[in-house]
Amino acid sequence: MTTDLGALYTEYAPHVFRFALYLSGNRADAEDITSETFVRAWASSGEIRAATVKGYLLTIARNLFLQGLRKRSRQVALDPDLRDPRAGPHAQAEVESELRAVLVELQRLPEIDRAALLMRAADEMPYDEIAHALGISLASVKVKIHRARLALAHTRGAP
Repeated sequence: MTTDLGALYTEYAPHVFRFALYLSGNRADAEDITSETFVRAWASSGEIRAATVKGYLLTIARNLFLQGLRKRSRQVALDPDLRDPRAGPHAQAEVESELRAVLVELQRLPEIDRAALLMRAADEMPYDEIAHALGISLASVKVKIHRARLALAHTRGAP
């Protein structure tokens, strides 16, 4: 691999970690997935192309998450104590309540829908890269993201 792994890690580790955290709902699992993702990227025999690095790393992270699910055969709920330290007590209570509802609904989504939505919303990946990373059609990606957004909007009380 001609790509510098240190530079890759510096640039993409936060994205991989956030993606893994949202998929797994567990900080320790997300840290493990993130580190294992870069170990696998480093150990890969193929060259990583700069245009597809993010999709490549997120695909590895997703595969690691799915392997973990198969081993545990159950999902771990997201930590309900995620807080915004800048919010006041009243605002914080409202935000936490809404966040909890959205995170619960996010965990209820099928894994592939959740992965597609997170790749688009959290990592701003183009639809075609998401389709390639998930191994589904472009139309299917758009439908999955649309339905996931509708489900989450319904949770938040949006029309």
